[in-house]
Amino acid sequence: MEGTLVTVSLAVLSLLLSIVCGLLGAFAKLSQSRKVRRIGNLYTTFVRSVPDLVLMMLIFYGGQKLVNDFGLMTGLWSYVDVNQFVAGVVTLGVIFGGYMAETFRGAILAIPRGQIEAAMSVGMSSRQVFQLVTWPQMVRYALPSFTNNWLVLVKSTALVSVIGLHDLVWNAFSAGRSTHKLFTFMIAVLLIYLVITAISDVALRRVDRKYSAGVRRA
Repeated sequence: MEGTLVTVSLAVLSLLLSIVCGLLGAFAKLSQSRKVRRIGNLYTTFVRSVPDLVLMMLIFYGGQKLVNDFGLMTGLWSYVDVNQFVAGVVTLGVIFGGYMAETFRGAILAIPRGQIEAAMSVGMSSRQVFQLVTWPQMVRYALPSFTNNWLVLVKSTALVSVIGLHDLVWNAFSAGRSTHKLFTFMIAVLLIYLVITAISDVALRRVDRKYSAGVRRA
């Protein structure tokens, strides 16, 4: 149960970070500035090309040295501990931020341009256009892909066990190895992941119904 709590916490925090990275990446790729678009394209290409495990090890083993070397060089801090949990959140958040960027970009492009132009023509500010026109429809268009990304992210949390985080998989493997009942504990892990997935599916279906209110489906 302790491992399950760690896994859920890791997944939720990684999701929040991935949403922030995804929105920034989407707006960068839709920017009118060529340099900003290149940065957005470089980000999504990089995180989708490097294996998750490789990037996690780079951040965990190399990230701490880079952060502390920078702090020592600038005098801003003396030592920062990048533990397994932080490395896992940063890695998964940045990786899935690349997938979220494409999800959000596609959702924004699906919104009819005429609606945005009409909102601007009646005097709405850019913030009002985003809050009242872009965001509600972007959520509806992005939800199917967003749901898939979230479920894959939940499964990807198992990778943190490789760098020693005491998550669900690590605890189950340790218990199974010490009691010689590894198969039993892995079945328990399977069932727990199924429960997390089922709860997530129900919650996201409710969100989908909320943002699809008044929309006639084929």
